[in-house]
Amino acid sequence: MKFQRRVRQDIDVNMTPLIDVVFLLLIFFMVSTTFIKESRLGITLPKAEIADSSVQESEAIEVFIDAKGGYKIDGVILPDSDILTLKQALKAKLNAAASKNSKRSQARLTITADAATPHQFVVTTMDVAGQLGFSKLSISTLKTEPR
Repeated sequence: MKFQRRVRQDIDVNMTPLIDVVFLLLIFFMVSTTFIKESRLGITLPKAEIADSSVQESEAIEVFIDAKGGYKIDGVILPDSDILTLKQALKAKLNAAASKNSKRSQARLTITADAATPHQFVVTTMDVAGQLGFSKLSISTLKTEPR
């Protein structure tokens, strides 16, 4: 008896359903992810030949000034750029630091200003710091890269 030989079919795996599942998972994770936009001040520091990277003390207070003159003290954005608001906020931080440590004169202030910040805002901050009795004042910069 002569049997007829069957024609062999090539076995292949259809990748379309797998790709569809991967894309559905990708879309699911993109839709279910929450994006948090924190309110930050965009600061581009000025450059200097020598950038001091001294160790911050525990009672150091940091004032950030953005290019438009907005203030941020230790992570808290001030509602306006008024001198009185800045003075009250710095006084509150100084009193909080003094309550933790009996040495009030040891409080240190670091001014971190954007490179495009008008000089008046930095001078105003330094003036308010002087009125409040800060004796240790530093200004943040970035070290210039050698040419």
